[in-house]
Amino acid sequence: MAEAADFQGTSASPARRRLRRTGALLAGAPLLAGLLQLPAASPAQAADIDETVAVSVDSLTPSIPTDGDTLIVSGTVTNTGKQAVTAAQVDLRVGQELNTRSGIDTAARATGHQPGTDGTPVGGKYVEKFSKLTPGVSQPFNISVPVDELDLGDNGVYQFAVSLSGQTPAQPWPQVLGIQRTFLPWQPDGPDAETRTTVLWPLISTAHMTAQTGSNESQTPVFRDNDLAKELAPGGRLEQMVSLGKDLDVTWVVDPDLLASVDAMTRNYRVQGEGDTTTAGSRADQELAKRWLDGLQGAVADNEVVALPFADPDLASLAHNGTAVTGSLGHLKEATDVAADTVASILHVEPTTDFAWPVDGAVDPSIVKVATSAGADKVIARSDSLDETAGLTYTPSAARPIGGGTTAVVADARLSTLFRGDMTRASASTLAVQRFLAQSLALNLQTDEERSIVVAPQRMPTAGQARTLAEALTALQGGGWTEAQDLTEAAAAKPDPGATTKVPAASAYPSALRKQELQRSAFEQIAATQSKLGKFKVILSDESRVVTPFGRAMNREMSTSWRGRATEAAAYRDDVEVYLGSLARRVALIEKSEMKLSGRSATIPVTVQNNLVQGVDNLVLRLTSTSPRRLKIGGDAYEEQPVTVSGGHSQTVKFTTSAEANGQAEVIAQLYTEDGQKYGDPVKFDVRVTEFTATVMLVIGGGFLLLVLAGFRMYTQRKRAAWEARETRSDETAAAPESPESPEDPEDPEDRPEEESGSGPGTGDLEQPSDPAADTPAESADPSGTGERVDR
Repeated sequence: MAEAADFQGTSASPARRRLRRTGALLAGAPLLAGLLQLPAASPAQAADIDETVAVSVDSLTPSIPTDGDTLIVSGTVTNTGKQAVTAAQVDLRVGQELNTRSGIDTAARATGHQPGTDGTPVGGKYVEKFSKLTPGVSQPFNISVPVDELDLGDNGVYQFAVSLSGQTPAQPWPQVLGIQRTFLPWQPDGPDAETRTTVLWPLISTAHMTAQTGSNESQTPVFRDNDLAKELAPGGRLEQMVSLGKDLDVTWVVDPDLLASVDAMTRNYRVQGEGDTTTAGSRADQELAKRWLDGLQGAVADNEVVALPFADPDLASLAHNGTAVTGSLGHLKEATDVAADTVASILHVEPTTDFAWPVDGAVDPSIVKVATSAGADKVIARSDSLDETAGLTYTPSAARPIGGGTTAVVADARLSTLFRGDMTRASASTLAVQRFLAQSLALNLQTDEERSIVVAPQRMPTAGQARTLAEALTALQGGGWTEAQDLTEAAAAKPDPGATTKVPAASAYPSALRKQELQRSAFEQIAATQSKLGKFKVILSDESRVVTPFGRAMNREMSTSWRGRATEAAAYRDDVEVYLGSLARRVALIEKSEMKLSGRSATIPVTVQNNLVQGVDNLVLRLTSTSPRRLKIGGDAYEEQPVTVSGGHSQTVKFTTSAEANGQAEVIAQLYTEDGQKYGDPVKFDVRVTEFTATVMLVIGGGFLLLVLAGFRMYTQRKRAAWEARETRSDETAAAPESPESPEDPEDPEDRPEEESGSGPGTGDLEQPSDPAADTPAESADPSGTGERVDR
């Protein structure tokens, strides 16, 4: 390291560098001649030798070296064979200049040592030696070399390799046992023209929220799981996307559903558990969501934000399998309409909604038609789909008109697909960064004309992929041959007249992508759910409480994120449909048992129960008799009455019935919406009609006779009581002269002997008159002696 530092700050002209390189090659001629005399290995042996040691380049800095820099290369070598390797040495090799982008691809795919193209070792003190490499053991290496010692020539991309030479007991001579290639972008003289590069930075996730909301006025949202919190946590995928992206000059491509989900997490929310149970979201996760949104708001403040339709609908699936299903395009329009407001309300920026992004940028005429049906006039395609057919020797600008006022913004496929796979390994990340920079520089060197290039990575990069992409962009933005620009600027750039504008036919759509699409059955299920929602919402006093969460859930059912997850997608659709059905069934008729109707008329009550939080109206209850000749409802076969029920209450509706004949009649109660559509399940019950039979009439007649006889008896008893009272008064009046009362002798007639209780002295036993009229004469003497008549 100290020796390498002595060379820092030195420089050399391009001519001098070329001279050095030529001298080095001449000096190595004797060595090369000696190597040619070694026993030649067969192709099979060469393949075995190349796989004996695995070489990993974990770090290469700087990624874009310039004059005066010291290149530091570090990594590991691992003996993957069964024999020990002795006299091992790690060398740096500068290979040939790669003048084409396809040449870079070829070099990246090459395996095994290729003496003609891998170049000669730098040698000297810029090596690292190991006396022995034990099988299965890794050894680290770290080599620093002044860039001037690499003898790089003009501006360009140079193949750079790290090799390990050694020998084994089976092959005891020096040989290359392992090699790892990468690339050095080299531009000491400055660019002839700058390339304007747009990089999309996608903030997209899977569907996290359900259609469920808490059964209360606040409508607490319910999440499928707690995976979103993991992505927002430090080191999580989404946390990395924001923390890395804030320092980059990129165009943010945002799914509004992700923002809405995180925003919902900042308040009270619940998470689905086993069965129908839910648990409350934690305060810690709420704080995670708040911090993430705060960080995102700051990151996008000075950058362009492109809003995708809500939940990032799968445009290709919709085009190929959904357009024949009624209402599918309507969902895309709704998802587009709510996108701008969702992003603006949460991020406080005005997003662009003019872009549609089919999965992997693969397009055909039907996809373009669907993509633009909701209002977008720019489609983000990719160059491996909209392939160049005019034989251009350079990569054209991204924008090109494809007809109908639509612009295709064609992302570069090579640059866009380099950050896939496992980027958690340092070696994979380093190789991806160097290859990205090499492709970018090679593209820039193709022509002196300024062009606009777009990089559209995968929709949901892992944390490792995001870090690698950020590292590449950081190096690129300091490379000197490119300048960042927004996606809108790239779309507005002047199209290259030689670039293709023909959209490929549907038959050219990749079969691998087609296999991952949502099938027609998925869109039919979504349409069925929409139909049920339409019937349900018309009875609600506040339909927005149901329409909004279910509308967004159906947007999620069409999400691109379901690709390759057909089982999970079907489960999500089922959950939405089942939950909607459970809500609709909370407004229902109460079951009734058999009723008996005795007589010609009666009232039948039917109860409507509302277990929703909000009230329902616009409902009609119809009661129908299936046997109107036996039982009529309201004078006809059926009767209807309007129904309005407050939330959490029930209402009983009464119907007047009339019997026409004896027997059993089935009655059906059914709710209808005001437009005549059936709502919910009917309630059926039997009414047994029993009219006035002979037995019933006999019983009733006997009862009436008893009532009459009882009344007559009461009448006679009262009549007799009245007569006896009058008789008593008459007797007292007649006896007054013969036995006047005296205060001194107040004798009670009942105290007298029986024989003295007659009407007069000496009368004996008196016959009690049975006829009141014959008891006394019509007239009697007046005790006063006046002879006046007294009526009894």
